[in-house]
Amino acid sequence: MSTKTLEKVEGQFETFQILNEEGEVVNEAAMPDLSDEQLQELMKRMVYTRIWDQRAISLNRQGRLGFYAPVAGQEASMLGSQFALDKEDWILPGYRDIPQIVFHGLPLYQAFLYSRGHFEGGQIPDGVNVLMPQIIIGAQIVQAAGVAMGLKRKGKQNVAITYTGDGGASQGDFYEGMNFAGAYNSPAIFVVQNNRFAISVPVEKQSAAKTIAQKAVAAGIEGIQVDGMDVLAVYAATKQARERALAGDGPTLIETLCYRYGPHTMAGDDPTRYRSSDLDDEWEKKDPLVRFRKFLEGKGLWSEEQENEVVEKAKEDIKAAIKKADAAPKQKVTDLIGFMFEEAPQHLREQLEEYTAKESK
Repeated sequence: MSTKTLEKVEGQFETFQILNEEGEVVNEAAMPDLSDEQLQELMKRMVYTRIWDQRAISLNRQGRLGFYAPVAGQEASMLGSQFALDKEDWILPGYRDIPQIVFHGLPLYQAFLYSRGHFEGGQIPDGVNVLMPQIIIGAQIVQAAGVAMGLKRKGKQNVAITYTGDGGASQGDFYEGMNFAGAYNSPAIFVVQNNRFAISVPVEKQSAAKTIAQKAVAAGIEGIQVDGMDVLAVYAATKQARERALAGDGPTLIETLCYRYGPHTMAGDDPTRYRSSDLDDEWEKKDPLVRFRKFLEGKGLWSEEQENEVVEKAKEDIKAAIKKADAAPKQKVTDLIGFMFEEAPQHLREQLEEYTAKESK
């Protein structure tokens, strides 16, 4: 696959794309080598995630979930990048990046418990190489640089990938993490999902830079801007970034141009206050599911019957996961304090004694 890198004089990237909005191949040379079954699996995951997102929003409104950040519109960016990873690679997600870690192995019921703030939601099973979603904007960027450094020092043939949004690219941690990884030539992949609005602030007011991808230049690493509504382009760019990292060619910054169709989070955000209906309509036409569905249908690889099967499976899985999450033990204050440190400091030991006494009454 060939991609254009930054022209440092112009300071801009050309957006990498494989499928246009009609699902037509516009970059045959960059088509990834995926089997028919793998192409179908990508579509299954995107449909599954769209249904999961719709159900999660409903559960949140019912008071059955806590914090939730909608993902509709970003499925290609999230799942296309995760699909290019090896099971032993590490994912360091932001708070919206739950689909990636679930498809990397985190049980769905634990994702629901995480949303509720339950400690069991953060108990990662053995062999699942993910960290819990980072709430602090951009903090995962520095952590990913550290994990990548650890992988390199241990001689592992794996990468650390992390995600943030366009707002996260304004944080100091964003630059520090990339600079560290670049300086030490660590196997890291930094994905910025540019969904146009950091809560309510448009990307044009986040930075004077024409692209986020061009910020890779300051860190001395590779950068690419990708059509984030094109799952094949995202997959191909991530796969190449992974291969570069494992070949010793250093980190990559991937900017995916995408759009979140819903609010920033379910905590009272109203996107109609800062987004126009015309802009929403423009991006609805770029829907990653519609685009990829057209591509697969053109190849005879997708049908309404197949999609309905995925929809029903998603509903069944979500129902079972919520039931399992509901059966989790009631969380106590002593649980929270007890899990905070291996050796608790004095003030927490005092609090633990106080609440242990209260709970025993």
